[in-house]
Amino acid sequence: MIKDQALGLTISIGSVAGIAAYFYLVFLSPWTLLIIQISAFAAVATILAIAAWIGYTLYTSSQAPIDDTENTEKEPKISDS
Repeated sequence: MIKDQALGLTISIGSVAGIAAYFYLVFLSPWTLLIIQISAFAAVATILAIAAWIGYTLYTSSQAPIDDTENTEKEPKISDS
């Protein structure tokens, strides 16, 4: 458990440091326009890469039909006797 807590603390500190660095780069540095352009490109490229991966997966998957009759449960017949 101590290892997990140490990892969690490290991730938290790294995230806060990343937020502070990004804030500095976007609002206080002379490279503001470049940082915003890189950030926007990375965001759009990530979304399009995920869409391309989904499309590739759909394109290359096998097209075996699914038979629903095997998965349905038959209701037991109740006799009126």
